[in-house]
Amino acid sequence: MKLAIDGGSPVREQFLSYGQQWIDEEDIQAVVETLRSPFITQGPKIQQFEEAIANYVGAKYAVAFANGTAALHAACYAAGVSQGDEVITTPITFVASANCVLYVGGTPVFVDIDEKTYNIDPSLIEKVITPRTKAIIAVDFTGQPADLDPIQEIAKKHHLVLIEDAAHSLGACYKGQKIGSLADMTMFSFHPVKHITTGEGGIIVTDNEEYYRKLKLFRTHGITTEDLSKNEGPWYYEMVDLGYNYRMTDLQAALGISQLTKLDKFVQKRREIASIYNEAFSNIQGIRIPYQLSYVDSSWHLYVLQLQLEEFRVGRREIFEALRAENIGVHVHYIPVYLQPYYQKLGYKRGICPVAEQWYEAALTIPLFPKMTRADIDSVVDAVKKVLSFYLK
Repeated sequence: MKLAIDGGSPVREQFLSYGQQWIDEEDIQAVVETLRSPFITQGPKIQQFEEAIANYVGAKYAVAFANGTAALHAACYAAGVSQGDEVITTPITFVASANCVLYVGGTPVFVDIDEKTYNIDPSLIEKVITPRTKAIIAVDFTGQPADLDPIQEIAKKHHLVLIEDAAHSLGACYKGQKIGSLADMTMFSFHPVKHITTGEGGIIVTDNEEYYRKLKLFRTHGITTEDLSKNEGPWYYEMVDLGYNYRMTDLQAALGISQLTKLDKFVQKRREIASIYNEAFSNIQGIRIPYQLSYVDSSWHLYVLQLQLEEFRVGRREIFEALRAENIGVHVHYIPVYLQPYYQKLGYKRGICPVAEQWYEAALTIPLFPKMTRADIDSVVDAVKKVLSFYLK
């Protein structure tokens, strides 16, 4: 067996991705049953899935979408964000957290991150609020909830809508409350690397009936059969706004219903893996393990190490490539959104969030997902230790 770096543990036989879904026979059977039913889209499974998610997180309403990005787009629409409005968010996130603002004609305003949690720094938010500010999109990066109490206080003081991008944090808690029960609207994603999957999919949960109605309208072409201006018969409907076809299918919803029954087990396994990593890496030279607020319970979508690059004789890329050569599927989450070429063309400048930029240069995501075996976990630990020790000065 070849060694990517001479000495130490042998290279894994197979590549280990940073994330992966866990589909079992119950999930497959749920989809097969729906395939054999009269409805594979626009049927009863959608509402069943929505109710199950709402009940799980403690929200009154849930509206399912084709994907998480569509759900965020809908949340901005429901919040009334439009041309000329500003929405505050974090640069350390997937681009969808900011793109959704652009979709409705708004302007994303990026606020730097807290150097410990990697989430938006609440102490900086009020400094960028203007008369045009309409909403805040707080992101629960890696599964650790954003510090919601001070953010909510600011939102209420300035009459802003708080949208929580909880794509990473289904199953997490903030001060004992489940994520999904706290913000004005909360989005969860069901991409295959997330806590549960519907293949692709997203959902918005809310306690606000007005938002709920707007979300439903937005995902179905702006068409409604409620509160009609007239009624020509049982077939009659009206398009009252310009919406989109953002519907989730019954096939996706059936998979989601089945997956949701295993969510607590999946989250517990993620926490166990994170605990093993914390113990293994807490005293390793050259890295810093993720910091967690004492009053949150992360659902650990990602485990991100911070490389202390001054202690190595190479840069992050060499370390990244060496770990990939060991068949460990490391990744980097995320490039600050405003550094993307499209945002640079919009006029965003390097340097506006210096903590985020510095953090990005040293970030390295290692594999974490429930289906990992103890041998998988040990191979990650061994490879990280091997590569880092090799490149230390």
